Amino acid sequence: MADLSTVEGVHESLDDVQLVDCREQYEWDAGRIAGALHIPLNDVMAGVGADVLDLAKPVAVICRSGNRSELASMMLQARGYDATNVEGGMEAWAAAGYDFSAPDGSPGRVA
Repeated sequence: MADLSTVEGVHESLDDVQLVDCREQYEWDAGRIAGALHIPLNDVMAGVGADVLDLAKPVAVICRSGNRSELASMMLQARGYDATNVEGGMEAWAAAGYDFSAPDGSPGRVA
């Protein structure tokens, strides 16, 4: 499997990985990656997600820049998930030119 700590690796592995977006609701509404699961950092810290995440499948965690997702990935690791922080977050995803969109289908923006 590709290196899930990079946006390139996550982009190559989207079909094989659970992508958790731990940003706030307004950030998620501004633009999200198709197929990502929205579990804000506070919810991850509170244990939300166990009902939707598969322990047997790798998890990549993304936020705007990589700071919140680092904390979220460590919390998920402590709960037994093979979780990786996506370095650079949505800013790096956008800079790489990868697709993401707003809920209405318009081009996404990093909030």
